[in-house]
Amino acid sequence: MKKIEPSPIFLREVETMRGYVEKPRYRSQLRLVLGKTYYTLKRYALWAFAGDKFAFKAENELKYEFISHQTPLLRNLKDVDMHMQFNKITNLTIAVEKINYATIAPGETFSFWKMIGKPSIRKGYLKGMVLQNGKITSRTGGGLCQLSNLIYWMTVHTPLTVLERHRHGYDVFPDSDRTQPFGSGATCFYNYGDLVIKNNTGSSFQLALNLSETHLLGSWKSDSPPECKYEVYEKDHIIRHETWGGYTRHNLIHRKKCGLDGCFIEDEYVVENHAIMMYAPLLVDAGLIKKGANAK
Repeated sequence: MKKIEPSPIFLREVETMRGYVEKPRYRSQLRLVLGKTYYTLKRYALWAFAGDKFAFKAENELKYEFISHQTPLLRNLKDVDMHMQFNKITNLTIAVEKINYATIAPGETFSFWKMIGKPSIRKGYLKGMVLQNGKITSRTGGGLCQLSNLIYWMTVHTPLTVLERHRHGYDVFPDSDRTQPFGSGATCFYNYGDLVIKNNTGSSFQLALNLSETHLLGSWKSDSPPECKYEVYEKDHIIRHETWGGYTRHNLIHRKKCGLDGCFIEDEYVVENHAIMMYAPLLVDAGLIKKGANAK
């Protein structure tokens, strides 16, 4: 995307240097608890005192559709109990109700967690699958990353500006039936792992969401018709064999901006990704593998 000066309050996308990825470090439970408490309280303070105007839930649906997308609710994942995926559907249903028809007027900001609130048992959330330090576990409200992934993917097909997005630090599953580039999603963890979107355009945008029997469906709509369209793709995809023994995966996400007549306008950088692989790359991918911390 074009580089737009964001609010420092929400800009937390800190990328590591492209190339070497450090071996995961052990953190004591005390340090993890203290760190989570600090960042959680900090985010509450930012919400209260930032002075930003946030998105609101509108009753009327906007007219023009910019982008729509859908993702399957159930997948056959190795070593993952299906009951966690069924619980995820319950969690998604509750969260979608909170943010469906979320509308961002010009100059306003959408915060994923501010609008959804804290997932809790009292609100009806169940234990669903989450990825923590590369391991599959369960947590109340688990599975909402599917929603943040969907919203982020749709957003990069619009002129909206992403101020905060957190990449997945681990690549847990091989590319089975992948239809989007690696690293084109956004992980979320309450409340400081947020997805924050700013409307720097002159039009209002609205998020429309729904669940069918098989899919999570979404779209971005606006009160003005689209003036261009976007094609999102990856560049410089490599798999690295790090000096500490593990494999890491890297790429750049770009998008081509074209007029509605298909005429090319510009190529825009979106984001870069670095993830530790939790599986060994296939031999057929050997051409993507580079060894050593200094390989480019």
